[in-house]
Amino acid sequence: MIRGHAIYEGVYLLGTSIARPLIAKDQIRVAKKFKAYAVSHGATGKGNDQVRFELGYHYFGPNIKIIAPWRIWKLKSRTDLINYAKKHEISIPKDKKGAPPFSIDDNLFHTSTEGKVLENPKNSAPEFIFQRSVSPEKAPNKPSFVTINFKNGDPFSINGKKLTPAKLLEKLNQLGGKNGIGRVDLVENRFIGIKSRGVYETPGGTLLMYAHRAIESVTLDKETMHKKDQVMPRYAELIYNGYWYSKERFKLQKIVDLRKNKVNGSVRLKLYKGNVIIESRQTKSSAYSMKKVSFEENKTFNKSNVERFINFHKKKLRS
Repeated sequence: MIRGHAIYEGVYLLGTSIARPLIAKDQIRVAKKFKAYAVSHGATGKGNDQVRFELGYHYFGPNIKIIAPWRIWKLKSRTDLINYAKKHEISIPKDKKGAPPFSIDDNLFHTSTEGKVLENPKNSAPEFIFQRSVSPEKAPNKPSFVTINFKNGDPFSINGKKLTPAKLLEKLNQLGGKNGIGRVDLVENRFIGIKSRGVYETPGGTLLMYAHRAIESVTLDKETMHKKDQVMPRYAELIYNGYWYSKERFKLQKIVDLRKNKVNGSVRLKLYKGNVIIESRQTKSSAYSMKKVSFEENKTFNKSNVERFINFHKKKLRS
């Protein structure tokens, strides 16, 4: 997703969307290990997750039975679920105010918070719901700096220290979170047709998105970059809708990964009160030519070719 710069409806970095197919895959793995005939999920009947889980189940275990209590039991609301849990002595967490929790997905990539006071879009998000980021106002008064290194399109080290993908994202989450980066308040269009308001925190993912696009800008040719941009909305929508294991997503992945072997180098970012500022890009790639771009050097650039180029496109205006 980072290589594809996948963003749903302009703002959502798909943190929950990518988690569900992975969970579904492992559920089927465990089910097969223990020869279980069924798997279950706790997604509500109104959300996207039921689709994401069940499409994943179908891909890895097409004959397995699916138990979805929200749809098949007499449960009509979140209050029903809480009452059921109390009746059967099932412990449930509480929010920071001691009330029943928001609807939360918390994973390595992001945290999403929905429900309760957030359901009315006129209400501002209370500060206490945020789990992995400080507000920009409370972020440090001095900027932080971080250098992310890429090889074959993937990040592999921070400030020169090689890290596993999980540790790398963990470190970027900490850096981004303490600088108030990665907060998004959005109203999204769910797959099943309902609009939903949520607050998402993706500090590390936000830094990776900025850095990856920056390193591609000096390593990839225009045609490849624009082709990727053209397929991104559909690619993101497929992931959002739960089609991670679909033939169409696999096909688009080949476009997303075009010439990723060229995407090598480092990007230095400045983090300051919710802002991500690109300080520098370094690469051995020859895609960016200082000779061609320089205002002081014209020997390698034929001006007469530019005139022909413009005249050609003048004719196309009326074609």
